[in-house]
Amino acid sequence: MDSQNFDMGDIDIAWCPGCGDFAILKILKQALAALEIAPQELVVVSGIGQAAKIPQYLKCNYFNGLHGRALPPATAIKAANPALTVIAESGDGDMYGEGGNHFIHTIRRNPDLTNIVHNNMVYGLTKGQASPTSQRDFKTPVQVHGVCLEPFNPLAAAIALDASFVARAFAGDAEQTVEIFNKAITHKGYSLVDVLQPCVSYNKINTYQWFKANTYYLDETYEPTDRTKAFEKACQTDKLALGVFYMSPEKATFEENLVAYRKDKSPLWQRQPNKEKIQNLIESIKNM
Repeated sequence: MDSQNFDMGDIDIAWCPGCGDFAILKILKQALAALEIAPQELVVVSGIGQAAKIPQYLKCNYFNGLHGRALPPATAIKAANPALTVIAESGDGDMYGEGGNHFIHTIRRNPDLTNIVHNNMVYGLTKGQASPTSQRDFKTPVQVHGVCLEPFNPLAAAIALDASFVARAFAGDAEQTVEIFNKAITHKGYSLVDVLQPCVSYNKINTYQWFKANTYYLDETYEPTDRTKAFEKACQTDKLALGVFYMSPEKATFEENLVAYRKDKSPLWQRQPNKEKIQNLIESIKNM
């Protein structure tokens, strides 16, 4: 399948020239084409922000929600039709700030979806305020003396919660990021991919050159099933590692735990309740 199958054609894209979002959009198209996922079998869900415009530029099913609220509808869509490929995609402010509570509990629920987060370490849509991942001392029109807080570490938080799949990528490295996206999308369970990307208008510190100089790839000897080592690696911030940090042992997904779930992944409206699960639920209530 060609990535053009996901192309909306000649439309006006509302991003600044040079924005890392352009690269991520192209990389996502390449990943979806390589996996031969048809547009009608894909749903991309987002909240509000520059990164959240991604599904508007893809030929697919999509849902734009409220600020910070991409993950709940993405979870519901996957539960209603488990056969769909579901991707929740928004920025670091949308996912880790306004959506921080949903980020935590989506990891706990473990729906089989991919969570791609555009991490430019600044709020781009609302003109350059500090985001949850902005570095200390980063100066903005609001934080005029510099950010005084430690940046939120999404990878460490996800690994601490035993997320099913945790990775970090860089928008400037297309080949490696396509590979990471493919692994995340095909992984069973919740998959987080934190994508480092420059904001050319409001973040003059974390540029393409800065990310190149301050990142490196995990080598082939790295073992992503070791949770303790993965957490230690995620906590290293002097230089940021790229690649797949952690993959947990396979566990049931959110939709598999539903009473109405069927192994054929038929849509919810076609299913009959699992009588055994209902009876077990009734017995557990009786024994409370």
